Amino acid sequence: MKRIVLGVAVTMGLAALAACQQQQPAAPAASPDFQKVLIERLLDAKPGDVIDIPAGRHAFDRSLTLRVNGVTIRGQGMDKTILSFKDQKAGAEGLLVNAGDFTLENLAIEDSKGDGLKINEGDNITIRGVRVEWTGGPKTTNGAYGIYPVQTTNVLIEDSVAIGASDAGIYVGQSKNVVVRRNRAERNVAGIEIENTIGADVYENIATQNTGGILVFNMPNLPQPGHTTRVYNNKVFENNTDNFAAKGAAVASVPAGSGVVINSNDKVEIFDNDIADNQTANVIVSSYFSTGYMTDKGVAKSFDPYPEEIAIHGNRFKGGGDKPDGFDLKALKVAMFGLNGRLPDVLWDGYVNAQRAGGARVCIDNGQAQTLNADGPNKYKNPSVVTDKVRCTLPPLPVVTLPTKAAATTAKAAPSA
Repeated sequence: MKRIVLGVAVTMGLAALAACQQQQPAAPAASPDFQKVLIERLLDAKPGDVIDIPAGRHAFDRSLTLRVNGVTIRGQGMDKTILSFKDQKAGAEGLLVNAGDFTLENLAIEDSKGDGLKINEGDNITIRGVRVEWTGGPKTTNGAYGIYPVQTTNVLIEDSVAIGASDAGIYVGQSKNVVVRRNRAERNVAGIEIENTIGADVYENIATQNTGGILVFNMPNLPQPGHTTRVYNNKVFENNTDNFAAKGAAVASVPAGSGVVINSNDKVEIFDNDIADNQTANVIVSSYFSTGYMTDKGVAKSFDPYPEEIAIHGNRFKGGGDKPDGFDLKALKVAMFGLNGRLPDVLWDGYVNAQRAGGARVCIDNGQAQTLNADGPNKYKNPSVVTDKVRCTLPPLPVVTLPTKAAATTAKAAPSA
């Protein structure tokens, strides 16, 4: 393994390339030449390289790209090593990775023009101790995704922070075998989103001050449908930020005040979470028909729009449902529960595939928590509380195991009620 330490030389104003195992120098104010040196280092990287970036705020006016397998990029801490793209003129992403066996840790990516960190089509990906943030607060002009692995396999995202994304702070799409744990997502449209992904464990995260806290979605016209996601032992509270997604984005349909949202996905288990004070509903279970979002090419006939085999149990709910977003939901709340009432903890749009044997199998067995069927198929004319009708259980979903160096400390078996 070759370690490359990128230091900023004070006397020459140039970044120095250090030999293997050289001690990390203290970083003075960033040199304007640091961008050039890091770009060259990424271009020249070889499998097994460890690229150490010193502390400091390093300014970039263009995207960084890595296309070599087996590389680790490491900073000195998410609040010490900062890659700033505030004056970015070229490229969209902050860091674009088209490689596998990749690790990024202990640094921050700020104010990229587009996505903060995008990893495309790689296997064995580890993101650890990374902060991606748009420092001007929630704005539609912010980049869409903070931490964004797509079409990847064996992914670990841990101990990281995502703030201000105009789509999703932490997004895993069209991937397989994923663990997302101990992260914090705040002031994004979607805090954490698992989309069209097979086999994901999402646990011990904090999602707050987003439009929607944790989303498990299936979208049409993508290479694979998602299923088998466990969301457990998270804290999902006060996700009441107004939706600031770009017009036409899928998450633009997410109402402000959404805690955990399942849309058109199958085999999803939501349990042992603390979910509180999300003003539309603490949990929403919905079909594609309720999103109001349609692709320009229409929806493929093979796409299954219904959420099925959904298990919600053992969660701790508090507050929420008191100020739902949108006229229809506000009217529904007042009509059924009065001006001072609140929507139940679980809001289900009621769409069911009548041709599916055994029904939707939406099983909500969560103590005193109530479930409201909004009667979407009948244009919401006859909503009703259906708590007892949906009180059933499903077999627990399997633990995700990552066959990487991190496997020994990845997903743990969580108790199922």
